[in-house]
Amino acid sequence: MENAPVEQVKGRMIGYFGKDLRRINHALKVHSLAVHIGSMEGLPDAELILLETAALLHDIGIKEAELRYQSAAAHYQEELGPGVALELLADMELSAGFRERLAFLIGHHHSYARIDGLDFQILVEADFLVNIFEDGMEPPAVRSIREKYFRTRTGAALCDAMFGNG
Repeated sequence: MENAPVEQVKGRMIGYFGKDLRRINHALKVHSLAVHIGSMEGLPDAELILLETAALLHDIGIKEAELRYQSAAAHYQEELGPGVALELLADMELSAGFRERLAFLIGHHHSYARIDGLDFQILVEADFLVNIFEDGMEPPAVRSIREKYFRTRTGAALCDAMFGNG
């Protein structure tokens, strides 16, 4: 097992966001759904730990983006998130491969054409499930997202169960 205790990462994410409960809760919801999808899809343990870490930290660049650019735009999150995440985890014993993949996932989690593995696919699906609810998306938008971006059986079933499939 990669030495990235998920609960330690969770605590660091919460400490970083502080009183920004909306962002903390978003990360916790994405994490929970990512764990469920990853487990149901048979993601190996090492990849599941990486996915959990990425799910907890996927939006970690928002705070810095708002400070630097006065914007939480996706491209700023992707630009700044990897550096913030790696700094938060700097004292943890993580392999270079783990750090590299984590930075890639955080740095591209809104770049859907870059999906290159099951871990990335699951992260995107979990984030969409949470965003659909949080943003109050209308059924036509949900259907479009479902058709375009959901590839796992578990993620698609969750989308249908949570938001309907009609």
